[in-house]
Amino acid sequence: MVQEIMHPLSKYLREAMIPHIWCTGCGNGIILNCFVHAVDELEMDLDKLVVVSGIGCIGRSAGYTNADSFHTTHGRALAFATGVKLANPELNVVVISGDGDLFAIGGNHFIHAARRNMGIKVICANNFNYGMTGGQQGPTTPLEASTTTTPYGNIEHPFNLVHLAAASGATYVARWTTLHVRRLTQSIKRMLQKEGFCFIEVVSPCPEIFGRRNKMRTGLEMMDWFKRASVVENFSDPSKAEITPEKLVVGEFVNIEKVSYEKFLHEKISQINERKVGW
Repeated sequence: MVQEIMHPLSKYLREAMIPHIWCTGCGNGIILNCFVHAVDELEMDLDKLVVVSGIGCIGRSAGYTNADSFHTTHGRALAFATGVKLANPELNVVVISGDGDLFAIGGNHFIHAARRNMGIKVICANNFNYGMTGGQQGPTTPLEASTTTTPYGNIEHPFNLVHLAAASGATYVARWTTLHVRRLTQSIKRMLQKEGFCFIEVVSPCPEIFGRRNKMRTGLEMMDWFKRASVVENFSDPSKAEITPEKLVVGEFVNIEKVSYEKFLHEKISQINERKVGW
C-alpha cells in the first residue's frame, strides 16, 4: 500500500486553490511561504488567524491561506481589518497586500491605522508598479523607471515606505527582499508577537511586467540586483533608507512598545459601563 505523503505546511493552505496564478519569477510565492513558515513555527491557532488582502497580485494570498480571510475592495484592506480587530481583539489580524493597494488608494487608511496603533500586522509586497492591471506607474515606482504609463522614465518621487510607516507611528517596521528568506521569516515571527500596528515591506520581483521594462527580464536577474544592492542596516534612520539601483537598505528599523488602540478602546468602554452602573 502506498502511503500518502503530506506536505508539512499543507494544513496552512487551501489546496483546492493550488496551483497559484502568479507569474514565473514572481516573489509572491516566497512571501506566502515565509508567512506560513512563521505561523507554523509559532504554532499559531488557525481559528484565531484572519488574513485580509486588497486588490492586486499578492491579494490572492488571502484565498490561498487556510484561515478565515477577506479579499476586499481596492485600497480598503486596512479598513476591513480594523473592523475585524475591533469586533474581536483576540484575533490575530494580518493584512497581506501590495504597494499600490496600501499606499495609493489605500494610503489614507494606512497612515491613520498606524497613527491609532491598530493591532494589525501588515506585510506589503512592493514590486514597484501595478503588476496586475498592466504595469502602470505607482507610488513606489523608482525615479527614471520605465512603466506602461512612464515609457520615458518616471519623474515622480516614490514613497519611502519604511519612513512613512515609522513616521505614522508603527511599533515595528522592517524591510527585506524576497532574497532574504530566513530574515524575512524571523521578522514576520517577531511582528506577529508584538502589540500594535506593525509593518514589513518586502521588495519583490515582477519580471514579467516591471523587470522586462527595466533591463531585468527574469526573476533571477531581479534577485541578482537584490543580492548586489542590499545592505543590512538594522535600526538605522528610516528616512535615509531610500531604494536606488546602487543601494537597497534593508533591516529592522523600529521595534518599540506602545499600547494598541483596541486595548484603549475596550478599557474606555469598561470605564463607561462602570459609570453607568454607578448612576
